[in-house]
Amino acid sequence: MNKDIFEGNWKQLSGEVQRKWGKLTNDNLDVINGNRTKLVGMIQESYGVARDEAEKQVEEWEKARRSAA
Repeated sequence: MNKDIFEGNWKQLSGEVQRKWGKLTNDNLDVINGNRTKLVGMIQESYGVARDEAEKQVEEWEKARRSAA
């Protein structure tokens, strides 16, 4: 997903992100604020997964969003 699109649509995407990764709090979402790298880091931290696994999860979520659109 294009960085500008990710950041520009953050208010809409944040609800989807919270449904997908329920351990992320509203405070986490405020810190992420549309920054994909921060999203990956928060997933890594909250779920105790390796960075490459968190990156893979975000990529799969992005692909699923594109397919649904």
